[in-house]
Amino acid sequence: MSAAAIPWVLHVDLDQFIAAVEVLRRPELAGKPVIVGGRGDPTERAVVSTASYEARAFGVGSGMPLRIAARKAPDAVILPVDAPAYTAASDEVMATLRAQPGAVVQVLGWDEAFVGITTEDPEAYARSIQAAVLERTRLHCSVGIGDTLVRAKNATDFGKPQGRFRLTAENWIEVMGARPTQALWGVGSKISKRLAGHGIRTVAELAAADPDALAAEFGPKMGPWYRQLGRGDGSATVDDTPWVARGHGRETTFQQDLTDRADIERAARELIAQVLEAVAAEGRPVIGVGLKVRYAPFITKTLVHKIETTYDRDTVSAEILALVDRIEPDRAIRLLGVRAEMQMPDEARDDHTPTRSGW
Repeated sequence: MSAAAIPWVLHVDLDQFIAAVEVLRRPELAGKPVIVGGRGDPTERAVVSTASYEARAFGVGSGMPLRIAARKAPDAVILPVDAPAYTAASDEVMATLRAQPGAVVQVLGWDEAFVGITTEDPEAYARSIQAAVLERTRLHCSVGIGDTLVRAKNATDFGKPQGRFRLTAENWIEVMGARPTQALWGVGSKISKRLAGHGIRTVAELAAADPDALAAEFGPKMGPWYRQLGRGDGSATVDDTPWVARGHGRETTFQQDLTDRADIERAARELIAQVLEAVAAEGRPVIGVGLKVRYAPFITKTLVHKIETTYDRDTVSAEILALVDRIEPDRAIRLLGVRAEMQMPDEARDDHTPTRSGW
């Protein structure tokens, strides 16, 4: 008797996506260490967006300063970021996923998505997805199989590259229990350190942690939520509702630190213009603004401010410039970023009163 068809969550993750797209455009780079970041110039201030597996073998990783990556992998080919090319490739992949029989697709980013399906053989379905993506895009992907979103997402790490792995309630602790809490999707370095302060260092320890102690440390909602992550529990529903941006932001890293007030304001106005253009295309009002400042050598400060709900560009610009006025004088600035948070569609109110900011 064959197994009954039941719901499954698949997490599809493209292998070394950005680097793979670049290798498709430049086949001669296959098998070579490839680094993508900034404008492709390691003498400039920029970070690694992605690195091929060959470059990762030298210790190069995403977010690493490009100059350090170039030092670690001196023979690597360093290429500039080409966002339109990656968007186009991603669109092809997501269209392929949506074309699979019975698939519900929730896009998470350029290179990953959840796929909800009902099947008696999720491994076979995963193999068919990999084959379809490869045939249409020439890109390889790995697939995590789970009975919740959390388990599917974490399962992908065990399937890379080009493989498949299943994580369910039955084998979760066996596979994940001894791993550090930071291995969990949703637990970063800061949270893992706070957990360690309570003697919770592994996934198994988090799964068995006292919910009251977690609530006391992280709050009545987040505390139990972290314990739920430790158990791999949570939603098993893949939501294909189109993603809507909470806000739009732009930032730039200066090749030479800015110290002159007029230069700082000029740079801020250029960023504001870019953000306002993106906001206007959305057609939603602005309810909050933010400013990100990175002082030399590497100290980052973020300023945020809720504002009266408005569609007026001049008002938004003035509110952000008011934050610019709060930049500490006589300090060199290496990065500047601005952001406008918009009202979400389900938050719209007839009286246009401000809604709660997500910052």
